[in-house]
Parts: sequence; structure tokens; C-alpha cells
Amino acid sequence: MKLILAALMLLSANAFAAKPNIIFIFVDNFGNGDLGCFGSKLHRTPNVDRLAAEGTKFTSFYVASGVCTPSRAALMTGCYPRRVGMHVSDTGGAVLQPVARKGLNPSETTIAEVLKGAGYATMCIGKWHLGDQPGFLPTKQGFDEFFGIPYSDDMMKEKKPEVWPELPLMRGEKIIAAPVDRDHLVKRCTEEAIRFIEKHAAEPFFLYLPHTMPGSTPHPFSSEKFRGKSANGEYGDSVEELDWSTGEIMAALKRLKLEDNTLIVWTSDNGAVKRNPPQGSNAPYRGSGYDTSEGAMRMPCVMRWPGKIAAGAVNDALCSTMDMLPTFAALVEAKLPPHKIDGHDIRPILFAAANTKSPWDDDGFFYYRMEQLQAVRAGDWKLYLPLEGKFFTLKNKREPSKLELYDVRNDVGEQQEVSAQHPDVVQRLTALAEKARADIGDFNRPGAGQREAGMVEKAAALLP
Repeated sequence: MKLILAALMLLSANAFAAKPNIIFIFVDNFGNGDLGCFGSKLHRTPNVDRLAAEGTKFTSFYVASGVCTPSRAALMTGCYPRRVGMHVSDTGGAVLQPVARKGLNPSETTIAEVLKGAGYATMCIGKWHLGDQPGFLPTKQGFDEFFGIPYSDDMMKEKKPEVWPELPLMRGEKIIAAPVDRDHLVKRCTEEAIRFIEKHAAEPFFLYLPHTMPGSTPHPFSSEKFRGKSANGEYGDSVEELDWSTGEIMAALKRLKLEDNTLIVWTSDNGAVKRNPPQGSNAPYRGSGYDTSEGAMRMPCVMRWPGKIAAGAVNDALCSTMDMLPTFAALVEAKLPPHKIDGHDIRPILFAAANTKSPWDDDGFFYYRMEQLQAVRAGDWKLYLPLEGKFFTLKNKREPSKLELYDVRNDVGEQQEVSAQHPDVVQRLTALAEKARADIGDFNRPGAGQREAGMVEKAAALLP
């Protein structure tokens, strides 16, 4: 028996001996109900659907914010945005805008820096949105290369012509086109991704692909091959081009015989935003992007690593983008950052599809809108906190909200409010929220564990 156990342990060690390539695909403003494998009957997404068939779907996977900048900061650092000072912009807004004085502090340790320290080639392709000043760009945050735009696709010069420059396309720290051709961004980013994979096929690499689409405009962009071809207008065209992009990357991995040693994570930075007429879908969840609803923060997520992550499985364990940094670090035996992070090593969840026990069940997962704590989840339960003035858009639109409790594992549409039936759950989640306030903070209440974002004295526009 001892010999059998020893042999199994050796096989397991050998299976994980080679450092895996890691590809993280992070689409923009994309809802849970927009993929075929998550229930869409409107969009054709055969490539992501195949990724799900060959990997595991995670159905309680969360971003740390319902808006772009703080969501990306959390992924990069493994921390709540409020912990690293990226929960509000330099002007008090929800996201960074062009010529912002603020950015992700270079003293923070990013996923790219963790993996680079373990011998990885690193590249960011797409939308950055963590600061457009030279010291905040991807190449100063652990990425060997950058190709893409420094902030959102809707931040065009015509909105604030006296302040904002033309939306630039960058390579490294240089502008190569301004304004960028948004119709061909997904296509060009995909070509860059394949070039990077081919270049580093013989060594471990980390490709961070934060796609620019469906984006933040009411009229998503796509190239000629996809424009007008979907059953859901410009939004659907964009979704189907993103699926094509995923297929191209999967094909490159297969051609280069890298499939078996590559972990792919596919998810979104926040849910689809409300449009009239509707475009994206967050079904079956309630709410839309930019707030703290399930629709805003509970994302479609697929992970594939052949032979390591179960194929065709579904896991409903509570996970987050904040878990990626410590999990990737553990996979490659890299050092964790010296300061506190909030994410967890979730390898026991990734490699056991039936395991729905999560570290977040004990710690609590917190839903912040800018500097305000609005809700907490632990296990099956989500508690919306009673607030005298809940932020709905920015701080200047505040309305009272009442305490509500839902079983978001079994009542995903939040149809049955059950706080009266479960006072013990309300008490436990309220206590977790109070711990978060003490550590990370709340509206008009600093947290003891907060750190400062990066800040420059004077910001300058990015110009060719």
C-alpha cells in the first residue's frame, strides 16, 4: 500500500513538474448570459463552449468590483481595490480617465511580477486602465511587453477635447496610432497574442489578454468578417469576434503542441451594462454592470488545463479574480508579495470539481461600490447591508436600502428574501462586514489595512 501511495505521489509531482503557461482572457463589460455554455441562445460561441467542454465552468466566480479600473486592480494585485487605493479615481469617480494623476502603485506586486520572478515571459495585450502616466503603464508593472490601449474604448478626445488626447494604440510605452482603429482592435490583439505565444513557445509564458470589447460604448466594434453577422446587432457581432479570437489562440496552442501544459482562464471584468434596447445578458442573475448586484460581479468563468482541471465539469465554489495571484504563485512555486493580499490559493477547488468548500465561506466576500461596502457573501448566502444612503451611480446619487438576505447558490435570481427565517446567518454576515470595515474601510471610515495608490504631481496627456 505504501508503495502504491508513493507511486501516486510521484506521478502527481511529475504531472505538475513543468511550469504551465498561463493565458488569462479578460473581456470587457460582458455578461454571464452571453455565452452558449452559460445559457445564451442568441450568440454563437463554439470556441468558448469547447473550452468549457474540455475544462470546468465556475458558476460562483466573482470580480471584486462591478466597474473596470477597480476590477482590474484586484486581479493584478490579489487585493480588494479599496485595500490598494484603486476603488476611486483621482477625481472621485468610479474609474480612471485619461490624464489621471492616479494609477496602480508600482510598490504593489502584480501577477506579472510574481510570474516574471519565476522565469516567465509576460505580456499584456488589450485594455490596461490602471493608469496612463509613464510610471503606471504595464511595462512598469511586470510586463515585458504591452500592446493595446491605456484606458477604455469610449474615452475619446471629442468628449473632453480641451483635456483628453486622441485614444492611443500603444506598443510598449510608445504610441503607434492615434486615434486607434477600434473596429480592428480585437483582430490585432489576437494577432499579437499568437505572435507572443509563438515567440515564447519554448519557455513558460504569461499572456494577459484584457480584450477591449464589447467595451463601454453603446455601439461595440468588430471587424468586417463579423460586422452585421450576429443575431444581436453590434453587441452580438463583438461577442462572436471575441469567441473567434479564443478559437485562434486555442488553435495556436494545439499547433505548437502547448495545449497540455497551458492553463487558460476565460472571464469578464464586470457584467453587461444596461442599454436600451438591451444588448448583453447577465442571466440568470439579477442586476447589470457597474453596481454590486450578482449580474455586475458574478462572472462567467471557464478554466481549461488538460489532465489537471476536470473536463466538462461545473464547480459552484465561491472563487474570485483575487485568487489568481496566490494560485498562480503556488502553481509555479513563486514568492507571494511581502504585503497582505486578500485572495486565496484555490488549487484544491481547481483540481477537484466536486469541492465546493471555499476559503471565502469563512472569510466572507465583500461587495464594494467605490468606497462603500454594500453586501457580503459567505457560502450560500448574500446579505445586502442596510444603508441610509446607498451609492447607485456615484456618491451624489444616494438612496436608502434595506437589509436583504438571499440564498444565491440555490436562488440565483434572488426571488426569495429570507432574512426573517435565518437571523443567525444575518448575524454572522453582519459580523464579517464589520471586520471588513475595520480592515479595508467603508464610507467615511478608513480601514487599518489600506495602502495608498500611486500618484503623480502633474499628469500629462499621452501624445505621439
